Amino acid sequence: MFALRRCSALLLAASLLIPPLTYADELHYNQISLHAEASREVPRDLMTVTLYTEDQGRDPAQLAAGISTLLNKALAQARGTQGVTASMGSRRSYPVYDDKGQKITGWRERAEVRLQSQDFPALSTLTGELLQTLKMGGMAFGIADQTRKDNEDALLKDAVAAFKARAQRVTEAMGGSGYKIVNLDLNEGGGSMRAAPMPMMMKAARADAAPVTPDIEAGTTQVQVNAGGLIEVQMAP
Repeated sequence: MFALRRCSALLLAASLLIPPLTYADELHYNQISLHAEASREVPRDLMTVTLYTEDQGRDPAQLAAGISTLLNKALAQARGTQGVTASMGSRRSYPVYDDKGQKITGWRERAEVRLQSQDFPALSTLTGELLQTLKMGGMAFGIADQTRKDNEDALLKDAVAAFKARAQRVTEAMGGSGYKIVNLDLNEGGGSMRAAPMPMMMKAARADAAPVTPDIEAGTTQVQVNAGGLIEVQMAP
């Protein structure tokens, strides 16, 4: 009997320690996931050109020295052009085998120079000059980091406004009296580089001809900000 009373007392004490159910512990209903976006077409203002040289020889050291001399000359000319950023691209060397694929008969090496600028005329002229000694590897257009940031910042307000407008339409469709935003995520997207058409990429200058200046058709790219989140529709009593 004493043990039973003691057990009942312990159960009563334990029940007193359990806090009452609060609003935060209650299940929330009428929560809906929504998505909206804002976008705009932005002119591509960044030009990237990849030039390369490729040669073959029996002596790998002599071959590498010749490639380096040509690249250093091109880099010096490019770095002397205002508004143009020049850097080394990929460089690789591999053996050349005989017809039986057993004996190394020579070495072949390929190396790239990467040029980038927002000054299209300057980079286009430089490219035409360098095509007298180098070959065109590729040309692509995109938007500069600051251009992307400025446009994304301008689109943030539009994306949030679009999300709120969609939330209001959903609330009205459900017959709610209002809504509250539970969470909201903003993500940026778009603005990838676009390769130039192959015919333009393959233009090259003859040794006895004037430098060829590639045609420029940068076009536009879409920059967008996505707004996704969760709302809770408040129903009229």
